[in-house]
Amino acid sequence: MATLYWFRRDLRVADNPALVSAGSEVYPVVLSGSLEGLSQVRIDSLTASWRSLSSQLSDSLGLVDDLVATAKNLGVSAVHCSRAFDPVGIADQLEVQRGLDEAGIKFVVGPGNYAVSPGVVRKPDGTPYRVYTPFFKAWFANGWSNPLPAPAGVTWLKTGEDLPSGPEVRVGESFAKETFANFQRRALEGYNEDRNRADLSGTSHLSHALAHGEIHPRTLLAELGDSEGEVTFMKELAWREFYADVLLHNPHTVDGYYEPRFAKMRYDEAPGKLEAWQQGKTGYPMVDAGMRQLLATGWMHNRVRMIVASFLVKDLHIEWQHGARWFEQHLTDFDVASNSHGWQWTAGCGTDASPYYRIFNPITQGYKFDPNGDYVRKFVPELRGIPGKEVHEPWLLISSLAPNYPAPIVDHAVEREESLARLEELKTL
Repeated sequence: MATLYWFRRDLRVADNPALVSAGSEVYPVVLSGSLEGLSQVRIDSLTASWRSLSSQLSDSLGLVDDLVATAKNLGVSAVHCSRAFDPVGIADQLEVQRGLDEAGIKFVVGPGNYAVSPGVVRKPDGTPYRVYTPFFKAWFANGWSNPLPAPAGVTWLKTGEDLPSGPEVRVGESFAKETFANFQRRALEGYNEDRNRADLSGTSHLSHALAHGEIHPRTLLAELGDSEGEVTFMKELAWREFYADVLLHNPHTVDGYYEPRFAKMRYDEAPGKLEAWQQGKTGYPMVDAGMRQLLATGWMHNRVRMIVASFLVKDLHIEWQHGARWFEQHLTDFDVASNSHGWQWTAGCGTDASPYYRIFNPITQGYKFDPNGDYVRKFVPELRGIPGKEVHEPWLLISSLAPNYPAPIVDHAVEREESLARLEELKTL
């Protein structure tokens, strides 16, 4: 008897244990509600991922708006999916479980998209880890199973609406594997250092694939050795799993403070400054380049994410949740746990947090991680007439070199002192 498979963040065929368990006659579907509230760049990216997956499923991936009603209408024996660990995903799966139970249809939830499922790694006393380094050691000691082959001999059955059309974007399972192979040849050896350089292609470019489950992390881990670059990359994968574990145990931290005392800090409501930050018009080239890269591509270099986050929270004194929501709307590699806890790390209120008094200087960060200014000139066209590293401080040059670029909206040195003063206020509350 046929089953229905609900694809969420496991958009792949290989190494998908939940899909293997779905049987030999399967209706593969995605939910139309997945597109609500997203930027057009994110919509184009996600629908391209769906179309790529569908091409592996005899073009049978269908779009449905009610999973339970679809299962009832088809008369399937069961609905299968991979386990969710984030609050929204868990709530969605519980709602589907209730509806299928009432209809007498089995709901089979298989392993999720982590090498080690959130909740498995615990301290010796049974409590969850709050600090990354001991988590990593226990995570590594726990280990993970080997990747599984793709299911063979499956007949894919079509139901639901056709997938939305859109621009061709290079995504999907095959592209993820190709990207990883290129990364191994191109940048893995120097990953320990080059991953921080915004002007270099020193990162894996696998964040979209991991966020949407186009490749399982253990597929990557199976090919890693013990060189410095490989170990560093493994640790970056472990950060993703650490944050998922933290969110599972602290679901309020999607938009609530992991360290609750920071909720009492004095923040500003500054819609004009927030909009300038969102649109990449702060007058600080490294910040503006990152924000414009996000708007144009749906992605931002990880080091630059920290720079723009620090600027929002500590130069503009705007709460981190405003930035996290903007990232959610625009990032094609959006992952709720990594997003919320990455923001809280920079804001000084999360796990393993960068101390609040560590305030990124957007100018010196530019000199260090974009030393010749190539990254800035790529995304801020008003500054392309300024050669070399001088692009990081255009206000020191004659104005005719960048007549259309805004002046800095704040003085970093002044706002740094203001942030530290607000930290002192917090200590007295």
